[in-house]
Amino acid sequence: MRADKKMNTATAHAIREPNVSSPEGEEDLAPRILVVDDVADNRDILTRRLVRRGFHVTEASGGHDALNQIETGTFDLVLLDIMMPDLSGNEVLRRIRERFSNTELPVIMVTAKSQSEDVVESLSIGANDYVTKPVDFAVAIARINGQIEAKKASDRTLRSKQTLEATTEQLNTSLSAKEVELANESGRRKVSEEKLHFLAYHDSLTELLNRQGFRDALHHAIDEMPVNDMEPALLFIDLDGFKAVNDLFGHAIGDKLLRAVGERIQSVVPASFDIARLGGDEFAVITRYGVQPDASMQLAEQIVAEIGKPFTVDGTQLNIGASCGVARASHFSSDLDGLVKAADLAMYHAKSNGRGGAVLFEARMLQEQEEKRQLESDLRIAVQHSQFELFYQPLINIDTREITGFEALIRWPHPKRGLMSPEIFIPLAEETGLINQLGAWVLREACKEACKWPEHIKVAVNLSPIQFESPSLLSTLINALAASGLAPNRLELEITESALLGNEGKNVQMLQAIRELGVRVSMDDFGTGYSSLAYLKNFQFDKIKIDRRFVQGLESNISDAAIVEAIINLSKSIGVGTTAEGIETESQLSAVVTQGCREGQGYLFSRPLTARDAQEFIEKYIHG
Repeated sequence: MRADKKMNTATAHAIREPNVSSPEGEEDLAPRILVVDDVADNRDILTRRLVRRGFHVTEASGGHDALNQIETGTFDLVLLDIMMPDLSGNEVLRRIRERFSNTELPVIMVTAKSQSEDVVESLSIGANDYVTKPVDFAVAIARINGQIEAKKASDRTLRSKQTLEATTEQLNTSLSAKEVELANESGRRKVSEEKLHFLAYHDSLTELLNRQGFRDALHHAIDEMPVNDMEPALLFIDLDGFKAVNDLFGHAIGDKLLRAVGERIQSVVPASFDIARLGGDEFAVITRYGVQPDASMQLAEQIVAEIGKPFTVDGTQLNIGASCGVARASHFSSDLDGLVKAADLAMYHAKSNGRGGAVLFEARMLQEQEEKRQLESDLRIAVQHSQFELFYQPLINIDTREITGFEALIRWPHPKRGLMSPEIFIPLAEETGLINQLGAWVLREACKEACKWPEHIKVAVNLSPIQFESPSLLSTLINALAASGLAPNRLELEITESALLGNEGKNVQMLQAIRELGVRVSMDDFGTGYSSLAYLKNFQFDKIKIDRRFVQGLESNISDAAIVEAIINLSKSIGVGTTAEGIETESQLSAVVTQGCREGQGYLFSRPLTARDAQEFIEKYIHG
């Protein structure tokens, strides 16, 4: 049932997209989604994308706000962040489930990859599904549509059941005249109930077990373990490359591919084993082998190999892969949630190992996860209290040996782990949605410090792909420049090739807007990613930075020398400067000079310096 709701200013109205169609006789109203997240940028990104897909969206800034919204309005689905300061997502979910079943109000949890323990708790409380940060929107929209369609089907079934019960009651008042009709109706009702039961435990797309059916089957397998001497194992399978297929060919092809994947898995899994689709592109298998410790791993590798073979869908050849995590039930006794968590952890290890493989759970993974959870908690506190430090590595004019600028490099003085490199905590900041807040601090601090330097010295700041995609990037830049008083042409943003993948038109507009502010833009680590010449043609850069791995191979590797020469010549031809990174020896410096590069950076000139040491470095160069 639905009721009108007075929407707040974040609510937008749009036409529903075709794949969220209403059945005949049902009101064609756009689905209403409540987005709950304490980070404004996260809410804004999700809201904008959902509105473009035709949903009505309401935002809630925390757990209490969400419960108030649900109390006063009606929604078809809730997107609920797990980690919130005022009231955790799981506590909000628990209160929702006190009033609404998972068919009455579906809830999809939004979680960092490091929060799998919280996800297990969410599912046990009654979450319908989950998505991980950074949110893969193609996966998220598929799961949202699936849950909304399931809710509508449940609503229709409930209405049909109510109608059927009313009809049966009327028939009972004139039983003697309508016995035959009643018998027929009873038969139809039995068929309807059987169909309803099947839908309750099976995925409508693949007809494999759904999440509820999977949990019941896993309970049964664990309960049987002492009786039949079979050791169940759990296989978690996540598809690699499925998002690209969905983005390129659309959801209709994606759905057909998922059905084909289900059939491939069925073709290699024994009939006595249980197979489930847990949502999106995630599948699971419950095995029942005897004393065969390697059998489940062998099956996992067979499944991965089978999915890795080309698929043909509607005449189009599609290539995807799979990563699989395996956990044995004997290691967890009757701890079902622990088994699920272990298989999930092993699957993420398979992905981090390069994808396309299978990994068996090991106890050390739990320790690593706990350390990551603690680091995430520490990171949230550090971001909240700005507990970071910027170091500055000089950029040097090779001909004159003058300082042309400094690259700002963030470090985290962790109270227990010491000075931490960004390679450790930046990926975690991206996963947890903290990167925009952290990046804004870096811009403010770097601009403020650069104002203390001579006016010809610029400051370079790295942008992550998520920062570049943020709707608040321009306002963050404007605020940092205004607060510091730094001239825009003294700020240079370093962007990697990976940040430019995707919506080329939007990315071109963003780069133009940045340059219109007067801010310079350089392409960082050119040659290590896709290295498409089209990027240099379509995106206007002020400079290209040659990655250190090519510079350090100049003396011994002919290919590296050829690549550096090609990049420098290409840059000259389009009027763009170059900077050679990672110069550590005089011979490397001589080599880049020979190739025609005029700006360098590396330990030969200086290691990254504290703000005070950078000031002394400038004084030294100016006075002698």
